[in-house]
Amino acid sequence: MRFESFSFSPEILRAISDCGYQDMTPIQQQAIPAIRRGQDVLASAQTGTGKTAAFALPILQKMVENPREVQNSNARALILTPTRELASQVADNISAYSQYLDFSVLTIYGGVKLDTQAQKLKRGADVIVATPGRLLEHLTACNLSLSSVDFLVLDEADRMLDMGFSADIQKILQAVNKNRQNLLFSATFSSSVKQLANEMLVKPKVISVDKQNTAAATVSQVVYPVEQRRKRELLSELIGTKNWRQVLVFTATRDAADELVKELNLDGIPSAVVHGEKAQGSRRRALREFVEGKMRVLVATEVAARGLDIQGLEYVVNYDLPFLAEDYVHRIGRTGRAGKTGVAISFVSREEERTLADIEKLIGQKIRRVTVPGYEVGNRDLLLKQLQKRRSFAKKQERGDNAGAQVIAEKNMQGRRVKLGKTTQTRLKKIK
Repeated sequence: MRFESFSFSPEILRAISDCGYQDMTPIQQQAIPAIRRGQDVLASAQTGTGKTAAFALPILQKMVENPREVQNSNARALILTPTRELASQVADNISAYSQYLDFSVLTIYGGVKLDTQAQKLKRGADVIVATPGRLLEHLTACNLSLSSVDFLVLDEADRMLDMGFSADIQKILQAVNKNRQNLLFSATFSSSVKQLANEMLVKPKVISVDKQNTAAATVSQVVYPVEQRRKRELLSELIGTKNWRQVLVFTATRDAADELVKELNLDGIPSAVVHGEKAQGSRRRALREFVEGKMRVLVATEVAARGLDIQGLEYVVNYDLPFLAEDYVHRIGRTGRAGKTGVAISFVSREEERTLADIEKLIGQKIRRVTVPGYEVGNRDLLLKQLQKRRSFAKKQERGDNAGAQVIAEKNMQGRRVKLGKTTQTRLKKIK
């Protein structure tokens, strides 16, 4: 099905053509008609399925059909996202879709001076894309009113709840115009998401286009067993021998990300890093240089797992497996987007075998394992058996230690009784 089927305005169709969109994705085919009809929507779709266009295009069309001047310190559409990266990406997409319309789009997130944003908010905007925490700061400071909001979108709702934004979202919901259309998009329908949906949505159209916690079919997954201390060496070798040109690498910590970038640059592989301690300008510059091909590798922490949208990204590397199995799906969703193919590589050390088993259980499939000569590690099944034996031995030893400690305590008590008895006898002799 093509976008022309839904009678978008000529300006929007022209912008869609400029973006290179032709056929609709499944989430767009189901969500756009429901939103155009004015229904609340509860939608589940994995990353890379075109969900931003699924909610943004019908909202823009409804704003075209019902023109209204923007009020000061207000907005017609409010979109909440969990991270500043995702907020920037969504705002950029909406700006592209509305490039031939006289609509204004404003982003509000942390890392930017509050006063600077407050000045822009005074003029109001047709669309505001914001992170919950910073938006609430502006509401508390009376820099913003949400009384004119016609459309409220929660994008990546499950991620926002996981990041602890539940209380902020509740306060924002209280401040938003009650006569609004609500759209909630989430990668998963967790119990917390369902509870939020029950509170927020009115007779919603429920859309689910993908099986929960599954990777896109366009992503080829592979595991490289390797000792933790040799991961950097293996990464450099694979990038060099396989001539990988654009690689997004995820590490577990900021320190690990910084150290890896340092080592890769020393190996002659141009690399940059994005994580929470980097200034927003630095993160934008790193992303821009990576997209432009100036950097071959972009190293990121979990903060970028859902916020980055890099067109045509071929390779995602899990240098360290994520702490949560669910985050694996979101990480590898950075590649294989919009119908294109991609490769997801995971480096797995001995210590991470248990996490890998959890991931495979979650996605319902075994991931192909490739061993690189010279980087072999011990047999996986044998390792798991050894871990089980160690745990069993530790429990037995703990029980034995407790029993031994009790015997020693009893002997000590007996010794004290004997000693006290001898002391008493000695004192009696002296008295006599």
